[in-house]
Amino acid sequence: MSDLRAVEDLHDTSGGPDAADVPRRLVSRPAIADRIFRIGSTGIGAFVLVIFGAIGFMLAIAAVPTLRRYGWHFFVENEWQPERDQVGMSEVLLGTFLVAAVALIVAFPLALTSALYISEYAPAKLRGALVALVDLMAAVPSIVYGLWGLFMLQPYLLEVAHWIHQNLGFIPLFRVNTDPDAPMWAQARYTGSIFIAGVAVAMMAIPIGCAVMREVFAQAPIGEREAALALGATRWGMVRAVVLPFGRGGIIGGTMLSLGRALGETVAVLLIIAPIFDLKARILENGGITVSSLIANRFGEATAVQLSALLTAGFVLFVITVIVNTIAAVIVSRSRSGAATEI
Repeated sequence: MSDLRAVEDLHDTSGGPDAADVPRRLVSRPAIADRIFRIGSTGIGAFVLVIFGAIGFMLAIAAVPTLRRYGWHFFVENEWQPERDQVGMSEVLLGTFLVAAVALIVAFPLALTSALYISEYAPAKLRGALVALVDLMAAVPSIVYGLWGLFMLQPYLLEVAHWIHQNLGFIPLFRVNTDPDAPMWAQARYTGSIFIAGVAVAMMAIPIGCAVMREVFAQAPIGEREAALALGATRWGMVRAVVLPFGRGGIIGGTMLSLGRALGETVAVLLIIAPIFDLKARILENGGITVSSLIANRFGEATAVQLSALLTAGFVLFVITVIVNTIAAVIVSRSRSGAATEI
């Protein structure tokens, strides 16, 4: 009885009959180091957002005169001659998406297989070196990739482009305005093409996609892996039944992040592709243009009117890349958790 009374006295601090039902307030006081880190990280994140928003706001303000002058005609006109009052982005946008599409088609299987090998098949002693090697690919300047594509890749890709034209030339996408079966085929018709620029850009998109996919694959549950192997699955069977379904969101998100990287590439495309304003969807033929290469090529000699048009093109590319990267980030953050995993 005395113990029960002591417990009642402990809870009944206010003397009322319902005092024991009142929850106690818990006050947590983080350490000074934690508070400094939280404030610092919040401030840095806010500063990055402010800079990002300022860039978008500046481009939007600079785009107002051009959009007010040309309206929606700016997006359907394929000529870029500001001195003749003819400015449009149809060919520029088409070339941008074609280069990005070629880069994505080349980069996706290489990034996926590299990520699977590093996370599932590579020996433990070799895995760290492979991760560092792939990550270092992202640190190589784009001008190096451009020179590599121009002087090393192009001679071999000319043969590939010629072979594709010979066998798939009936498809408009792979058509070239020359005879592919001529005894002396015109190599100049295949140089500086969207195809060659896209392959060079793919080499820069591979590290991003591979890094995202590799991190998601590494988070596949150990229990589900071991359960698949215990049921008699081979290593590839376990990967196909557990790792790939688990990493589906990472695969999609990493691919879209690679797409965002390919959309904005400048120097490599500028070095390789021959700038031609011609509304055509032929990736093997000489010539093409992208938004980023257009800005880099015309910015130095642009007048005030031309500068406004170039900044408008940059604003359009900015919006496109923001949308693509935002969707990719959402997909990666929500990629989870074994719901589609079947054993």
